[in-house]
Amino acid sequence: MAEPTLVQVFGTGVTRLASGATTPSAGLFIPDSALQTAGLSTPSTATAEGHLVAIAVNAKSYLTQTNFDANPDQSLIVTDGFSSFTTRGTNNTPYRQDQLTLSLAKIDTNSTIDPDNY
Repeated sequence: MAEPTLVQVFGTGVTRLASGATTPSAGLFIPDSALQTAGLSTPSTATAEGHLVAIAVNAKSYLTQTNFDANPDQSLIVTDGFSSFTTRGTNNTPYRQDQLTLSLAKIDTNSTIDPDNY
């Protein structure tokens, strides 16, 4: 099997922009529609953290344990973790903490995480 594609991991409409593209610089482009599909209502005014959560939610829909087991070229799994509760701040405001777990699998050659290995 093949490595998961940008569209499978980040959502419909994603593309890798090459140098010289009609945008200011090369890089990864994720359209607002893909972020909205993941639940981000207004990408134009959302926080950086909101964008990251939308990307992780999109990735979770494809980078599953089932797909990992079926595809030896897939190196990542995104799964739900365990929710918990905590308090923060001087008023001990209650917060819910939801977890997404990102597991990275590679042939054991060294102990550091290098994005080039995935």
